[in-house]
Amino acid sequence: MTVENIEPEAQFHTVVSEDTLGKIAKTYYGNAMKYPVIFEANKPMLTDPDKIYLGQGLRIPALD
Repeated sequence: MTVENIEPEAQFHTVVSEDTLGKIAKTYYGNAMKYPVIFEANKPMLTDPDKIYLGQGLRIPALD
């Protein structure tokens, strides 16, 4: 029997009032400084980590 390398699935987050990429990173990863992971996963939809909008759907990738 072989063990396959299964990639963890991404989660999705809908931006609410007061959200920042840092706050979202802290929620999902326990570390606000991981916000670039979310930013990179959502390019080219996001052009600036400080510009996210209410109701926007963001992909939250699993950390390696």
